[in-house]
Amino acid sequence: MGTDMSQAIRQLNQDRGIPEELILRTIEDTLIAAYKHRFGNAENAVVQFDEENLEVSIFAKKKVVEQDGVYDPVSEIDLDEARELNPEAEIGDDILVEIDPKMFDRTNVQSAKQKANQTIRGIQKEGLYSEFKDKQGEIIIGYYQRERNGTIYVDLGKMEGILPKKYQSPREIYHVNDRIKALIHEVKKDDSGLQVILSRTHTDFVRAIFELEVPEIYDKTVEIHKIVREPGFRTKLAVYSNREDVDPVGACVGLKGVRIQAVIKELEGEKIDILKYDPDPRRFIKNALSPAEVRDVIILDEGKNQALAVVNDSMLSLAIGKQGLNVRLANRLVDWNIDVKTESQFAEMDIAAESRRAVANLFGETEDNEISRIAELPGVDSRTAQVLLDNGIDFIEDFLGLSQEELEAKGLSSAELDALRKLIEEYVEIVEEEHFEETQSEKAAAESEEEEEEETGEGEEYECPECGAKITVDMTTCPSCGIGLSFEYEEEEG
Repeated sequence: MGTDMSQAIRQLNQDRGIPEELILRTIEDTLIAAYKHRFGNAENAVVQFDEENLEVSIFAKKKVVEQDGVYDPVSEIDLDEARELNPEAEIGDDILVEIDPKMFDRTNVQSAKQKANQTIRGIQKEGLYSEFKDKQGEIIIGYYQRERNGTIYVDLGKMEGILPKKYQSPREIYHVNDRIKALIHEVKKDDSGLQVILSRTHTDFVRAIFELEVPEIYDKTVEIHKIVREPGFRTKLAVYSNREDVDPVGACVGLKGVRIQAVIKELEGEKIDILKYDPDPRRFIKNALSPAEVRDVIILDEGKNQALAVVNDSMLSLAIGKQGLNVRLANRLVDWNIDVKTESQFAEMDIAAESRRAVANLFGETEDNEISRIAELPGVDSRTAQVLLDNGIDFIEDFLGLSQEELEAKGLSSAELDALRKLIEEYVEIVEEEHFEETQSEKAAAESEEEEEEETGEGEEYECPECGAKITVDMTTCPSCGIGLSFEYEEEEG
């Protein structure tokens, strides 16, 4: 029994990495459980290991009683039997009686083994959880084992990790036994077991790769301000240096691009833009739109983080990127809403109106009544406004006069048209036509009355020379002090 136990100890310690102290405690609990199952209770059970922990024995601690005075054979032993074990035994002494393993039947042993296996699995689970939880956010290397419903199972050595479909790059293909480098994204423990969830799409994966390849990032000489990524297609990385003599972008690129090439290779050819972070939003936006060259950046609304980037005609497609990817990543990187225009498009824009609106917003004022053009609407989609302008629809009134079918025929989707109508409802007061005509009539009548007043001089107010009260030209006495009034007119020269 002792030899078998010693072999089990060594195997558990080597194969599963369980500390020897925990193994010995598990063996002790197992033997005591078997003893309790065999004799009914284990209050007097004692487990002992030899000095090298290679042999283990279990004893029953029994009290020595007079001959023929044994009432409980489990906890008592008579004097004659005790002296066979220890010649110096006396009545009232406690003596350890070794239990022969053969006394345990198969049921006792099986129950004990189940308890031992359960305990060992619990110890192993706790140990692995602590180990991988400490490594969360770090890179780990494993090997492709199998795939099920898009999820890849990765051999991590001590256990298996999972790489869900949503955390796989769309450009990567794996085969059995392929080496996989991934980020330990999450470690979960529940009743079903332990799960180590891996990721190759998280921005922290790119961060960890750069820390491995760029010593200046690892030692904090160069720091990463922010990373944005469209996994499998493009990543933008804003960096800055804590030392004036270190170029942050150059440090990440490396001599002849060796460092950045290593990162690109690990990401299976994904494009990476490394740019310098700048606290000035104008310069930061310019940098963020790389590889395109930006001529100028105009802040349209600082409160709403809206800006306009002006580029040469040849740079427009590069600045926007395929399917708008470059400008979309730039927006996320700088946390600004960037509208990209060419120089010719910029020249046609009413930037003065934009500036007036920004000032009005700053002081809590609104200019809703002054908005007549579609391009003047705050937050209007630049593409929608440009398509309408190209079709000769500049004013909001013209837009509202067309049907849905007519507008969709000009190249706009129903979603774009609905968004524009919501903006109009929010910022423009729509006046019903009947009311408008009535207002125009009232306005004409008022203008006629004003003309008559100007001709007769009636309606104009003056101050009484005596008391300062308000008087008009049709008054002969002051209504306040009663002084007589007369008005004289001078003819205009010329």
